[in-house]
Amino acid sequence: MARRKQAVTIKHVAADAGVSLQTVSRVINKEPNVRPEMMRRVQASIEKLGYVPSIAAQRMGGSRSYLILTLNDRERTIDDWRERQGTDWVDQMMLGGMLKCAEYGYRLLVELIDTHSDHIERELLAALGALRPDGVILTPPHSENPLITRLLEEHGIAFARIGSLTPGPGFALTMDDERAASLATEHLIALGHRRIGFIAGPSDYALSGWRVDGWRATMAAARLDTTGLLAEGDFTSPSGRRAAAQLLDGPAPPTAIIASNDRMSIAALDVARSRGLAVPSDLSLISFDDAPSVRFTHPPLASIVQPIAETTARAVELIIDQLAGKPVPEGPIVVPANLVLRSSTAPPR
Repeated sequence: MARRKQAVTIKHVAADAGVSLQTVSRVINKEPNVRPEMMRRVQASIEKLGYVPSIAAQRMGGSRSYLILTLNDRERTIDDWRERQGTDWVDQMMLGGMLKCAEYGYRLLVELIDTHSDHIERELLAALGALRPDGVILTPPHSENPLITRLLEEHGIAFARIGSLTPGPGFALTMDDERAASLATEHLIALGHRRIGFIAGPSDYALSGWRVDGWRATMAAARLDTTGLLAEGDFTSPSGRRAAAQLLDGPAPPTAIIASNDRMSIAALDVARSRGLAVPSDLSLISFDDAPSVRFTHPPLASIVQPIAETTARAVELIIDQLAGKPVPEGPIVVPANLVLRSSTAPPR
């Protein structure tokens, strides 16, 4: 039977580079005060030997776990996966988080927690106890849940809150939702639309309100009325259909609609077709999130591109910097979104 190849260890790296074990450890963990020349020597030996840091060894050597945990809403995440509509929030979150973690010798794990469950405290404590993460990233609506933030603070765990501006512990990060909604509204106004409908997300997501605020403020700045032009959904396709029907059945239907996520926007597109409305000649549509699904509709939908990967990467960086004792910003961090135009908007008839 073939013998298992001996794994390269930190001792091999230290011997090859001619430095101490402590120096190799400091380079691997990106600790400060390592001379650039010494860092290059150690990095060269790591690459030459194909050394991969062992999390198990790192955990034995100190109090850190070298794990960062992200908490996602269980119900909505599972619904997204089961519908198989191309929603890629989790994919983008893992893209940004995993790559940034890898730069620092960390690993990213995803845990699903039901924010509305009576057992949320038990579920969260079980995850924290089993994994012992060095840091936690909260996504909406967990980022606005005071029970979760209180538990993390009590356990002394560094954490980031994506989609939250609520004062309190943890790093607050947003994707500039209010400004993003303004960008979409400004584009439609520039095309000549005066009745622009808006399908909002659920009220337990703070970002839903920010998007409505951006739409409403931009309409007000252009002296345009919003009466009868706001409908609320819950990020699901059925709610998008109901909201679109509500807007189109109003006494003065909109000539354009902005929907707060891709599933609701695709549902609005289906409703428009069922009524014989052509997009964009009869009705312009703009979506939020820019999942792959909206690029393959007919026509492809214009969308607000949310920088999910960039925001998660920034959250990881902030947590690791705090753990390393580096200076970190005190105020909220805003990662700007942008609008991508496709074939779903046009001047009104």
